Amino acid sequence: MKRMLAGLLSLAMVLSLSAPAFAETTLEKINRTGVLTIGTRTGSPPFAFVNKQNEWVGFSIDLVEQAIAPAISKKLGKPVKVEKKESTPATRIPLLASNAVDLIAGTMTDTRPRRESVDFTLTFFVTGAQFLVKKGSPIKGIQNIAGKRIAAQQGSTNERIIRERVPTAQLRVFPDQPGAFQALAQGQVDAYTNDGVQLAGLIAKAPNPADWHIVGDFYSYEPYGMAMRKNESDFRNLANNGLMEAIESGKYFELYDKWFGPKGEVPYPLTTENKRFMELQVVPK
Repeated sequence: MKRMLAGLLSLAMVLSLSAPAFAETTLEKINRTGVLTIGTRTGSPPFAFVNKQNEWVGFSIDLVEQAIAPAISKKLGKPVKVEKKESTPATRIPLLASNAVDLIAGTMTDTRPRRESVDFTLTFFVTGAQFLVKKGSPIKGIQNIAGKRIAAQQGSTNERIIRERVPTAQLRVFPDQPGAFQALAQGQVDAYTNDGVQLAGLIAKAPNPADWHIVGDFYSYEPYGMAMRKNESDFRNLANNGLMEAIESGKYFELYDKWFGPKGEVPYPLTTENKRFMELQVVPK
């Protein structure tokens, strides 16, 4: 009996000592490890992708490394290293939930249903869903896709909208963008739907860009935010402060021009309306 009691007491002590680790916040984890781990993409130029030099680069990654990580580093008073792990629309929320990553930095639309599982930073990019088709395709927009074979990324808002609005479309989902584009190139589907800026990225990287067209008006509004675990206001405020300082200082617009300007990876001009929208998100000091 005494041995059993001693064993139970030892177990209780171990559990009590290990309890703080389970309650560790994201900011505490970063402070302990010196690492901010982000979930990001490998094939979504220019937001996040692996370039010809086998480097993991992109607009979203630059925003983390040059705006968010410095804000966290300043708060903690120590250097913070950014590590990257691949995430997809289907895996990004589970990666956050399992603590495998601390922040999703890619092309994730901030939606009400997703806010039930995660929190978001302020919006760092705005676009809308369209269709990528081969030159000469009869598809001109969402009004033409009934009965057509349409590729979409698994877990994306575009997949959900097509299912709801055009249930007669033959929707085929793929785990990532390269797979969906390959299916389109091989004639396995008639169109690929995604956010317009991502389709522009595919065309820019295609062997023969003139073979492809982006068609249709936006059939959705896609405000991109960076997702994190819920109810961690200290971490969220630091991420937002970093983004706001980048917008206010002009760093955000320098990075935008680097990736989306005339000489950028994917030319996609910043409209006056979108520039004003970004500036309005900055809270005066």
